[in-house]
Amino acid sequence: MSASRRRAHAGAHESEERWLLTYADMITLLMALFMVLFSISSVNVSKYQTLQEALKAAFSGSVLPGGTSVQQTGNSPSSSQAPATSAEPEAIVPSTPSLGVNGGATAGQKAALAAQQQQQNLEELKQLVQEYANQHGLSKVVQAQVNVAGLEIRILSDHVLFASGQATLQSQAAPLLSDISHLLLAVVPKNPIVVEGYTDSVPTDTSQFPSNWYLSSARADAVLEFLLSSGVNPQLLSAEGRASLDPIASNATTAGRAQNRRVVIGVQRTGTTQSNYTITQPGVATTAP
Repeated sequence: MSASRRRAHAGAHESEERWLLTYADMITLLMALFMVLFSISSVNVSKYQTLQEALKAAFSGSVLPGGTSVQQTGNSPSSSQAPATSAEPEAIVPSTPSLGVNGGATAGQKAALAAQQQQQNLEELKQLVQEYANQHGLSKVVQAQVNVAGLEIRILSDHVLFASGQATLQSQAAPLLSDISHLLLAVVPKNPIVVEGYTDSVPTDTSQFPSNWYLSSARADAVLEFLLSSGVNPQLLSAEGRASLDPIASNATTAGRAQNRRVVIGVQRTGTTQSNYTITQPGVATTAP
């Protein structure tokens, strides 16, 4: 074979294998692409937030860190070699109240903590009253519940506090009211307390109690006087007669009327307006000194 034919054959063989170079380059690029995709598949949250803040600052139009020094001193070698500072990641808001500027809790945080503690105290008092009622077989007579206003301790009047149509506490009322007073002093010694007296809708017309208003006010006053004698702060006490208002059961039945004849000891949340020892009667309002 002549030299010219051998050169032509070698050139044709080289041309046929040139596609391998292109194929190898494409495979290399694909491998690099997959490596990049794999590297960004698991995002580092802190680094992502740093990048986000840096991009936000860059496109906001404001001067980036170090920009002012460049404007003032120019592009000196020392400034060009200084490392660029990255933006700080966004702070995570803590679930518990943080401290103020001077290291102390703010007024709002103190109020939130006080409200939380007060709620715990009311729940504790409710639990203690219910346990007492259950232990002494009074679960149907004494009930406690926490609401938006505070805590209500409801005591049915019949056979526990008063005789029918009377406002003088019976002897069996003393142990119950004494224990309730001790719980009030132990758990909520600074909360305002309102004693409310209620009757059924059956009217009363006696020389002592011309109407249910007088009867309900006298009963609330009697319970309040017992709390005073047990050591409850008089500045926190008040009494109201509600007569047959706000019934909790139907007055059409005997059982319903018995439910409505009750005295409610209301423990108010602190911060509410409260008068001192007010006894409400039609046209009569007295306040203790």
